[in-house]
Amino acid sequence: MSIKTILVSQPKPDNDKNPYQALAEKHNLKIDFRPFIHVEGVDKSEFRTQRVDLAQNTAVIMTSKTAVDHYFRIAEECRFEVPTTMKFFCISEAVAYYLQKYVAYRKRKIFHGKQTIQDLMEAMKKHKKEKYLLPCSDILRDSIPETLDKFGIDYTKVVLYKTVASDLSDLEDVYYDMLVFFSPSGIESLLKNFPDFKQNDTLIAAFGPTTAKAVVDNNLRLDVHAPQPQAPSMTMAIENYVKDAKKR
Repeated sequence: MSIKTILVSQPKPDNDKNPYQALAEKHNLKIDFRPFIHVEGVDKSEFRTQRVDLAQNTAVIMTSKTAVDHYFRIAEECRFEVPTTMKFFCISEAVAYYLQKYVAYRKRKIFHGKQTIQDLMEAMKKHKKEKYLLPCSDILRDSIPETLDKFGIDYTKVVLYKTVASDLSDLEDVYYDMLVFFSPSGIESLLKNFPDFKQNDTLIAAFGPTTAKAVVDNNLRLDVHAPQPQAPSMTMAIENYVKDAKKR
């Protein structure tokens, strides 16, 4: 079947110079963006049920900009003044620089990796006496606590925000040739919003093994899967499918 319309279950890119725009122009496609999930912060009372004392930690592991926002939000709500001695270990340079929104960057002890928790281990092993706090969502990649445990890091996990399904009721009568997903949560949101969803001719594209597994586990047909050796990105995988469809 020919593909003309695609819905990507993520926010629209900030500018028009992005791979999706290039793909749309090259193959005359209509590509829309709509987040299927969003983040909500836990309130102060729910935070307190976890019995975590922010003052007991000497370092914080920041795995995302969202984690940064909610750590400082809950600190403010609990009237906890983050001490200048607090060390921050950030999963990437971008997350480290994002801390400038809340602290004087040059006056703090801030460390960062390249992109994964494994990258941070060299710095964290040099500070093994610290008591680390790991602010996270209710959905945390297993690789993060597994790596921290493997290296004997003394840390406390605290859930400060949750990933929840967005309201998609306005899409009930809207049809797309392809739906693109990047997390199992996106699949869950689709089925929560539309419990009677029938895939029929709708193509489903999934990025990453856990997303692909969620598609199959929910008895849906997986039509496009990235990354692959010949298609390391989602847009490349979609383009390959579009090209093949035109040949049929």
